[in-house]
Amino acid sequence: MNSILVTSSRGLDELVKQEIETLCPGVEVKLSPGALQFEGTLEQAYTLCLWSRLANRVVWVLNSGKADSEEALYQTASDIDWQMHMDPRDTLSVNFTGTNRAIRNTQFGAVKIKDAIVDHFLESGSQRPNVERRMPDFPVYAKCHRDNVIIGLDLSGTSLHQRAYRQDAGEAPLKEHIACAMLIRSGWTQDSDKPLVDLMCGSGTIAIEAAYIARNIAPGIKRDYWGFNRWLGHNATMWNSLIEQALAGQTEASCSINASDVSRKLIAVARKNADVAGVFNDIQFHVQDATKASPPEKTPGYVVTNPPYGERLGELTDLIPLFSHWGKRFKEAWKDWHVSLLSSNRDLLRVMKLRAAKDYAMNNGKLECRFVNYVMDSDNCQQFTGDAEDHEFANRLRKNLKKRKSWLKSQDTNCYRLYDADLPDYNVAIDCYGDWLVVQEYAPPKTVSEDKARRRLQDVLLHLPAVTGVSPQKIALKVRSQQKGQKQYEKMSEKGNTLEVWENGARFIVNPTDYLDTGLFLDHRDTRQIVKARSKGKDVLNLFSYTGSVSVFAAMGEARSVTTVDMSKTYLDWAKQNFALNSLKGANAFIQADCTTWLDQHDGKYGLIFIDPPSFSNSKRMQSTWDVQRDHVAMLKSAVKCLAPGGTIIFSNNRKGFKLDNNAVEALGLQIEDITHDTIPEDFKKASPIHKCWILQS
Repeated sequence: MNSILVTSSRGLDELVKQEIETLCPGVEVKLSPGALQFEGTLEQAYTLCLWSRLANRVVWVLNSGKADSEEALYQTASDIDWQMHMDPRDTLSVNFTGTNRAIRNTQFGAVKIKDAIVDHFLESGSQRPNVERRMPDFPVYAKCHRDNVIIGLDLSGTSLHQRAYRQDAGEAPLKEHIACAMLIRSGWTQDSDKPLVDLMCGSGTIAIEAAYIARNIAPGIKRDYWGFNRWLGHNATMWNSLIEQALAGQTEASCSINASDVSRKLIAVARKNADVAGVFNDIQFHVQDATKASPPEKTPGYVVTNPPYGERLGELTDLIPLFSHWGKRFKEAWKDWHVSLLSSNRDLLRVMKLRAAKDYAMNNGKLECRFVNYVMDSDNCQQFTGDAEDHEFANRLRKNLKKRKSWLKSQDTNCYRLYDADLPDYNVAIDCYGDWLVVQEYAPPKTVSEDKARRRLQDVLLHLPAVTGVSPQKIALKVRSQQKGQKQYEKMSEKGNTLEVWENGARFIVNPTDYLDTGLFLDHRDTRQIVKARSKGKDVLNLFSYTGSVSVFAAMGEARSVTTVDMSKTYLDWAKQNFALNSLKGANAFIQADCTTWLDQHDGKYGLIFIDPPSFSNSKRMQSTWDVQRDHVAMLKSAVKCLAPGGTIIFSNNRKGFKLDNNAVEALGLQIEDITHDTIPEDFKKASPIHKCWILQS
């Protein structure tokens, strides 16, 4: 008898304990954090390697002892007679897990054990074994817990979830042992003559593991590499006998297993994996949308699936409506079926409006998830009607749409604000850009819990497509909070969704998904027309130009020249595209520079200068920080030096609570006219203006 250590994923300890007791009758299993231990035989250890569907590793313990210092850890490893277990010509690796006050780094712990092994061979006059991280001949596993350490041979070699049939996988593949845990927790393994369906099968893992269970196929049967292959204590006769028994015990499946996915590419991957696994004929694969799927046969069975979780913010715009439709479809078509879903996002599951029968904690990789069981009984199949019609946010959205429809007839644009935190409980802004919607979630006040704010946002994303008719694929979600430096211009994703929009005779390129802002500030729609009206025959300077929309209107207003200055090459290139889109030629300059210093070093004379700076910036590309309240007078002083006689500065910013230093500005020889009211478009009018704007006349 020898001590055997078994590891698995968080949340599976009890299941693994039951599995060990089934595969190795009579053993007493002790649970410890992240591991299970029992006294067993080599045959039992081999049996677990071959047959465990839930374990990650099976470790043949060689010694356990103190690890409350690096010397103690070294000694515990040195006390093992390594020559009894491995040939010095073989390669080794050390996988060390856990830390304590003395061993604060797992790599350090691994090195100390490796040193003890190497020194053992050198001191006996043997050659030193070499380290090989990938498939070593002798993989050592060490687990540190508090002041103690367990050291042993990892019989599994690599994690047992690697069944050797996965040829390819999707973006976030489900590990095989987690798929088995889902099948057990769903209840299907105790009722395995009933049909099984995976509606979002991805690379097919759940269906393949189900076929393995249905046919009594040992999960480790296809693995070639084991940690005991070169172990001096390996009993090849015993191992080969277990393999032969496993092959002889395979049966035919007595149930139907169906796997489907909306992606034709993933279904091709799943079929390939099933073929390599040897269960291709046991699974029916289909390309279909889960929200439109029907049961494959009349006998109610089990749906077990791993839907997307929406870990990335932008995914929620697609997933919330999807889960809503999916929940309705379960109610319509899946009466009396058991439905089991794994998700790290319980809020997404709540969108389905199903009452859970039971749920379990279960990690998928590093993600903490819940595995939730539903029974589609009469209560769960009750249809919820009238939700969109009666919902407060949906009603306000309809009202705004009706109001904007008549107003838009007098406007020459397809870009406007539809909703701006009209209801305190739904603290978002919604902008229309052509056939896209951009939802900006304002950071909730401290008085509102994150959970409550998240649910309100989900309400918004759920009702928005239904009320507006805009596809979820064309709804972009962003979180607005105080942005410092150039963060407002930093890239958020790489989707490359660009489209053409129009405004007052001009066309612009916008990107609704990849940046915090889209490329066109809608609240300056009227301001741009003021610039256009004042540009004729003048040399115009646009500072902090962003994508050059103000410059476009200055050029369209027949400016003699337009100089566009911004720190970002990306946005200057964008500005050039906007000029090309509107066929604007002539004396147009695009300059990449720090506006705060470029103005001081420039001696040009301009009849009109437009300045719309950020509230704050600490960009590395700037020589110093910028604060619009602190620095606006110095900026305007530099701008005055670049003004032609009788020239005009249009100065704007959107910092809350900003106050123009009237005395200092007048001392620069500028007359001040507050035109804020004239620059706020109808769709942005609120008690507190979104920006402030002045005409400063020399």
